[in-house]
Amino acid sequence: MRLDKFLKNARLIKRRTLAKEVADQGRIQINGQPGKAASKLKSGDELRIQFGQKILTIEVKELKETVRKEDAADLYEIKKEEPVNKD
Repeated sequence: MRLDKFLKNARLIKRRTLAKEVADQGRIQINGQPGKAASKLKSGDELRIQFGQKILTIEVKELKETVRKEDAADLYEIKKEEPVNKD
């Protein structure tokens, strides 16, 4: 599944176009490598996403084409949440 579609389905980012913009800005890493919107994800991948003032590290648990809002959080597990360091 594409990175932008996963982020939307998991409700981490509201729209695929916004997910694409975040990826294009270099704010997403997949297993330590820069992620692009079209990057293919698989279960077990680790995503590091920079949202404004925090960095969220998650592990992809499941990939589904359609997801109900209540089940969206089951697609990933939060590994770490940290503030952005301003040096």
